[in-house]
Amino acid sequence: MNVHEFAVASLSDHRLFAFLDLAGTFAFAISGAVAAKDRNLDGFGIMAVAFTVACGGGVMRDLCLGVVPPAGLSEWQYLATALCAAALTMAAGRLVTRLAHPVILFDSLGLGLFAVTGAQKSLLLGHNAEVALLLGMVTAVGGGVVRDVLLNRVPVVLKREIYASAALVAAAIEVAGERLGWTSSWRTWLALGACFTLRYLSLHYGWNLPRFSGRQEDQPDEGRPG
Repeated sequence: MNVHEFAVASLSDHRLFAFLDLAGTFAFAISGAVAAKDRNLDGFGIMAVAFTVACGGGVMRDLCLGVVPPAGLSEWQYLATALCAAALTMAAGRLVTRLAHPVILFDSLGLGLFAVTGAQKSLLLGHNAEVALLLGMVTAVGGGVVRDVLLNRVPVVLKREIYASAALVAAAIEVAGERLGWTSSWRTWLALGACFTLRYLSLHYGWNLPRFSGRQEDQPDEGRPG
C-alpha cells in the first residue's frame, strides 16, 4: 500500500469512526431520554440524563486513553446530537413509545455502536488488543450504568442479562478483524450486527448468564428457633 492509499484508508476509517460515534451518541441519548421521561422528569432533567447517558461511556474511554479533555465534553457535535435526540423524544413521544420496548431497542443499538468505536479508537491510538477489548466494553456499558444510577435502578450490567458480554463480542470481532486485515466497513457492520442480534435475542428468549449464590435460602439458619 502506497502513501496515497494509506491516507485515503485512514481518512475513510476516521469518517466511519466519527459517524458511528455520533450514531451511538444519538441512540443512547434517546434511550436515556425515554427512561427519564418514564420517570416523569422535567425537560431539563430529560436533557441532562440524555446527555450524561450518551457521553458517559465515551468520557470514560477518553480518560482511560489519556485524551483530555474528552471528546464528549470538548466537541459541540456530541452535545448537539444528545440534545436533538432528547428534544425529538419529548416532541415525538407518542411515536417513540409506539416502538416495541424503545429503551431496549435504542440501548441495544448504542451498545453495539459504542463497543465498536471504543475498540476502534483504542487501536487507532496504538494500543494493544487487550486495551481495545476492555475499553470497547467500557465505552458500551458506561452510559447505561450512568443512566440506571441516576434513575435509581440496578444497572443492567450487574444483572444476569447478556449485556456487557454482547459488547465484548462486538469489540472482539472489531479487534480480530483489524488483526486479520478485514476491511473496516465489513468488520464494523459484522460486529454491530452480532452485538445487536445477541442482545435482542437474549431478551426475546430470556437468555441469561448463570448466577452463583452462596446463600442457602431454603435452609433455616443455625441457632434460629423453629
